[in-house]
Amino acid sequence: MLIPSTFKRLLWLFVLMAASGQLQAQTKMLSMQDAIINPALQPENLPQLTWVAGSSDFTYLQGKNEAQVLVRGTAASSKTSQVLTLAKLSSALQAAGGQQLKSFPAIQWADANSFVAVTQNKVYRYNFTTGQAQVVTSFSDSAETTDLDPTKQRVAYTKGNNLYVSAPGAPDVAVSHEANAGIVYGQAAHRSEFGITKGTFWAPSGRQLAFYRMDQTMVTDYPLVDINPRPAQVRNIKYPMAGDKSHQATVGIYNLATKNTLYLKTGEPAEQYLTNITWSPDEKYVYIAVLNRNQNYLKLNQYDAATGAFVKTLFEEKNDKYVEPEHGLYFVPGKNDQFVWVSERSGYDHLYLYNTAGKLLRQLTSGNWMVTNLLGFDKKGRELYYTSTKQSPLERHLYKVSLHNGKSEKLSNASGMHMATLSPDGKYLLDEYSSTEVPRNIVVLGNDGKVQQTLLKAKNPLTAYTLGTTTVFPLKADDGTVLYSRMITPPNMDKSKKYPVVVYLYGGPHVQLVTNSWLAGSNLWMQLMAQKGYIVFTIDSRGSGDRGLAFEQATFRQLGTVEMADQLKGVEYLKSLPYVDADRLGIHGWSFGGFMTTSLMTRTPGVFKVGVAGGPVIDWRLYEIMYTERYMDTPQQNPEGYDKANLLNYVKDLKGKLLLIHGTVDDVVVWQHSLSYLKKAVDEGIQLDYFVYPGHPHNVRGKDRVHLMQKVTNYFDDNL
Repeated sequence: MLIPSTFKRLLWLFVLMAASGQLQAQTKMLSMQDAIINPALQPENLPQLTWVAGSSDFTYLQGKNEAQVLVRGTAASSKTSQVLTLAKLSSALQAAGGQQLKSFPAIQWADANSFVAVTQNKVYRYNFTTGQAQVVTSFSDSAETTDLDPTKQRVAYTKGNNLYVSAPGAPDVAVSHEANAGIVYGQAAHRSEFGITKGTFWAPSGRQLAFYRMDQTMVTDYPLVDINPRPAQVRNIKYPMAGDKSHQATVGIYNLATKNTLYLKTGEPAEQYLTNITWSPDEKYVYIAVLNRNQNYLKLNQYDAATGAFVKTLFEEKNDKYVEPEHGLYFVPGKNDQFVWVSERSGYDHLYLYNTAGKLLRQLTSGNWMVTNLLGFDKKGRELYYTSTKQSPLERHLYKVSLHNGKSEKLSNASGMHMATLSPDGKYLLDEYSSTEVPRNIVVLGNDGKVQQTLLKAKNPLTAYTLGTTTVFPLKADDGTVLYSRMITPPNMDKSKKYPVVVYLYGGPHVQLVTNSWLAGSNLWMQLMAQKGYIVFTIDSRGSGDRGLAFEQATFRQLGTVEMADQLKGVEYLKSLPYVDADRLGIHGWSFGGFMTTSLMTRTPGVFKVGVAGGPVIDWRLYEIMYTERYMDTPQQNPEGYDKANLLNYVKDLKGKLLLIHGTVDDVVVWQHSLSYLKKAVDEGIQLDYFVYPGHPHNVRGKDRVHLMQKVTNYFDDNL
């Protein structure tokens, strides 16, 4: 349910321009290279903008290539100074035994006077007082993933299926010595669901390391074929499909001083999810959100880091559909016994203050809106900073909330999508935002919401180009739910004529395509299509992200069905427009969007004349356990739902032209999906078009993406 202020804000969204320079004289047309890989057409930015540790200073990079220089400023003053050139940093690293730098490596501030950079398989520390660099530690040049500890002295890294630790003044230590490739250490578990992005978790002091041990020996091998060798070679991956055996994870604790490893006693059943691993500030305990395989029952458990023993369950969360923990515990500064927990238990992600006895001290935020990100606490732990959709589902704004009384205060004022980082002292925010009228602004914001200074006001990089007009507006689903839509119409459109439409969609969980951001969340390929005379339309259907649990769970156990109904509401609107050619509707999407494209082409045949489906899920029984079972249950529990969503059952109903595209080494939506569809089409005597990208995984990146989008564009040009 939307808050009343949202409807007021919709008034200005009906006629938003795609760019602020829309009314200026524009004559240039986009090439495909421009639309896909021309960095000059992206809004200017401040690379590596970050706070300096222990201060209210910040740094960022200026210049390009060999002319790069590090600039330092301070929150309370508009004065900046160039503090380090690339040439000087490169010389310092070479003096320490390194190689010449061609660009600035990513830097992390260790204190107000020095930073570290992980480059050339070494951790270097650069000191501004001496102007010298030194090697802190080094690690294997065959390391595949790396994780720097909080003290910025030690590195955990993986090589093959094993885990290693590098520390100053000592040879690298192998934490594991596993010969069986089916058992993996230190890598992200559970296929990176539940907010998991890595497999190692340093204790605050860097003296202990928690890590995932993932036993995949019970998971069936899945073949990917590498065509580069002669003959081609099979590369097997472990891919647990819905309803089949899942891998079994445990969490180990490695002590760098004793070189001993123990495992937390997370218990049975072995097929469970161990998520949101968090160290207590005093390093005595590790907290894990333990989720059952059905994903409807969560226990927040405490474990003794010294023995691995289970201590207690702080609280439980249940839902008749699913619980999806995505955040660890945010401990309050200076308090080892208080933390903030993010939960969607109310129907929206909100903040809850707990103590480590498991007692809820206070619900900090509430309402029919989502907390979308936590930025950190002030230095004394009295206030917590966050972003949310409270102002509008189309925007993100900055807030702070008192841990004492739960009172929130809005800090950002400019319309749009805000993202920010909090200064180490909690007094300032680096606030970066954009809107349909603002390409990118970066300001220093005080914790009272006042703008201290503007660091960047990016110019519109598209003023020389002829662009279409972008509008954002609401439509309503069958049940009255508001659905946000975006339409891009051709430049200088003649409303007495009729235009073909390309619907671009995703429609799945965790993704929101329509926002009050630069280009309203669209991209330059869509503007290129508008230049070519297409209307480009997008609607965020139920099931998509950042609208709350009811909005997302509307698709539970029936993926595709509700989303199609919402997309057809968009079609209904399009057909009501006198300048839309209802006989020339096309549709395009990738991944879940590829599933939706194929669904609409065959489950509602005749609505769309042309479809292009990239990396499409065809049969959810072939997709991975963690994602699929959350939204569909298992095939054994929900055979009707799987059967209804199985697009192999609708191949015979295809009308119009359909192009399927797939990467041959896709390890997310495996190639078998579209190959099975192709085989079924041959069996049914149905003609369709097919194209593969050899050697590409789930999406096509780099220069080859120009080829991909030209392929997509040509298909619409030739058939729509």
